[in-house]
Amino acid sequence: MTANLSDGVGGRLEGVRHVLTLRIYYEDTDFSGAVYHANYLRYMERGRTEILRAIGFDHRALWDSAKEGFVVRRMTVDYLKPARMDDVIAVDTWVHEVKQASLTLDQAVVRDGETLVTGRAVCAYVRDGRPVRMPQSMREQMARKE
Repeated sequence: MTANLSDGVGGRLEGVRHVLTLRIYYEDTDFSGAVYHANYLRYMERGRTEILRAIGFDHRALWDSAKEGFVVRRMTVDYLKPARMDDVIAVDTWVHEVKQASLTLDQAVVRDGETLVTGRAVCAYVRDGRPVRMPQSMREQMARKE
């Protein structure tokens, strides 16, 4: 069974932004009680996956049908403030730039309106490990302004 956005699973689109809400659990934290830095990468990966799903593209279906999809080519992350156990955070994801075979997404991890972490991911669209043009309909959806 595949969950859809109306189930409350996978976040929601707010205009051209995607917002994924998550709770921080004990397993997400380090010895100091703050979220372990690598876990933010996991949260942001979920946000990137869910923005694609929200506009009608599924990583699994793309791979199963044509052996194609996105890979992260470069990522920059700025850690500003820590999240802690039981915090509710939002992973905001939006498009910075769309090219023929790549997509740059900006992301912010936010708690109660305060930005904790920011990131930018440059993702290449590949088939069998080689860059290819992403589907036109995907480029159009990602490049939309509202």
